[in-house]
Order: sequence, then structure tokens, then C-alpha cells
Amino acid sequence: MRFIEKLTSIAALAVSVFGFTGAATAQDYNWTFQTSETAGEPGFVNKQKWAEEVGALSGGRIAVEILPIGSVVPHTDTLDAVGAGILQGHLTDPSYFSGKDPAFAMMGNLVGAWSDPFELLGFMESGGGNELYSELVEPYGVHFIGAAATEPEAFVSRVPIRAVEDLQGVKMRAPEGMVFEIFTKAGAAPVSLPGSEIFSALDKGVVDAADNTVFATNQALGMNDIANYPLYPGFHSLPMIDVSINKEIWDGLPGDLQSILTASVQQFSFNHIYSVRQLDAAAVEEARANPDIEIINWSGDERAKFRRIAQEEWQNWAPRTEMTQRYYDAVTTYLRGRNLL
Repeated sequence: MRFIEKLTSIAALAVSVFGFTGAATAQDYNWTFQTSETAGEPGFVNKQKWAEEVGALSGGRIAVEILPIGSVVPHTDTLDAVGAGILQGHLTDPSYFSGKDPAFAMMGNLVGAWSDPFELLGFMESGGGNELYSELVEPYGVHFIGAAATEPEAFVSRVPIRAVEDLQGVKMRAPEGMVFEIFTKAGAAPVSLPGSEIFSALDKGVVDAADNTVFATNQALGMNDIANYPLYPGFHSLPMIDVSINKEIWDGLPGDLQSILTASVQQFSFNHIYSVRQLDAAAVEEARANPDIEIINWSGDERAKFRRIAQEEWQNWAPRTEMTQRYYDAVTTYLRGRNLL
């Protein structure tokens, strides 16, 4: 509730600031932001709505074009592209930049840490997450406007996985990095595949399971029709969405537009979470109507087992750099203080 109250007050401030600036003017700023989703995905659609909201709140002074993944540069290169001014900003998963610094992997998707997006946002707002991430990206010439999040990602499977022990030997798709290593420790046999190949790999039996996106998207793509044992709600992956802009552009903005952008990101996060939550609920009902699909919901005990495996990997990553250690210390302190560890 404190987060919602803060969000409401910030949005009201932005509106009052806009009212003070007077009538709408011609576009002063035209920006291109690249995302990490394909066009049409719920996340992409909601990011387009965010851009429209920025235009409205700024009285038309800011125009933001939202582009899908890979439109200008590969998804792993948007950080450098924003810093260089090739893109003016991005809305993306920071774990794509883990090759630059392992702290991006931890901050982008601390596997097993969060059961709800508001837990992650609470840490970013009051546990030191915003400050640490801002410090991480600033040397790249990037200003971190704010964090957003989505629902926990679902898990699609051709075989029933009802407990951690059922992961033993399961050939599954997982992204490289921390996610890959944690599932290996849990007994699975992960393989790295691009998202575009997941459906075909499942359909042909190349893999039996896949760590993929939210339930609604999996259902819309027909994943659950060929992998009949989806796990929902998700138990493992809840990535952060980094909304950042070129630092030189940010520093040159008038204060009212900086306030509007900050408020708009918090509003976007709130809207995105509940939009995807609604889509997931409808997709779950659709899947349940199909007698060939069994939705598996892990018990609290099994979720805790997986989290303990994940925590061991967090400890392995923590000493890699000064920033990974600082992030590990901050996030475990936050989780422990709220009995979430």
C-alpha cells in the first residue's frame, strides 16, 4: 500500500507540473527506445502505452518511438547504444548485459528471490536497489530512470514436474548465466536455445521443458498445447525491467520533464503488472478448459527447496566483483528483514 500511495502522489506531482508548464507545445524531444520483446507481446504493447503517456503528460513536448527487440542493435548491445546516443533509451532486462559485469545478471534476474513483482519493486525503492543499479550503469553514459517488473515467468513442460526432484535429468531450455547454473544444480540438464526455437524444440522433443515468458504469452503461442504440464504460478524467474535514457540527454532536460519521466515509469510498472496479471488469469482459465492440459502449482515446501538451491548460487556469484557483493548483501538483508529469505 505504501508503494501505491507513493505512486499516486508522484503521478499527481507530474500532472501538477505539467499544468504549470502551460499549453502544449511542439515536440521538443524525439527519442527512440528499443525493448527486449517482439512486437505484439504484452510487454511491448504496454511499453508503447507508456510512450503515449509520456507524450500526454509532457504536453506533446516528448515523443518516444518504441521499437521491438533487435530493431537497431542486438538486445545485448542496447546499453552501449544508449550511452553512445545511437538509441536514446531502452526498456529491457539487465541480465542481457551480464557479459560486461556479473552484477547485471544478479540485478536483472536474481533467480528464486521474488514471488511477486511488488517484492522486487519494494527492494528497489527502499532496499537500496535503485541506488546500486544507478551506480552500475552510470559509467556507461546511461541514466537509470526507474525499475519496472512483470509477473513471475511460467514454465512449460512435456512431462509432469511436481517437485524439485522431478527436474532430475530433464532436458530443458534455459538462458545462459545464473538461470542455467541454478537449474543445473537442481539436477536438470539445461541447454541454451534462442526464444524463437523453443516451440519447435518442444514439439520435436529436442527438449522436454523450457524456462520461458509469462503464462499468457505461452498460452497464446500454443506452448501449452504441445507441453501439457505448465507450471504456474512461476517459481523461479522474475526479471527486472530497466527503463534508462542517455545520461547527457537526461542532464539537459528541464526539471519538470525529469519529474514527468520518473512518475511515468512508476505508473508504467503498476499498469504493466496488473495488465499481465489479468492476461495470465484469462489464459489460465482457457488452459483449464482444455482436458489435455494440467497446470501444476508447486507447494510452498518445493518452492523453498528450489530457493535454497538458488541461494547457494547467489553466494557463488557474490564475491565476483565489489558490486555483486554489495548487491548480494543488500538483497539478502532486505529479504531476511521481511522473512522472505
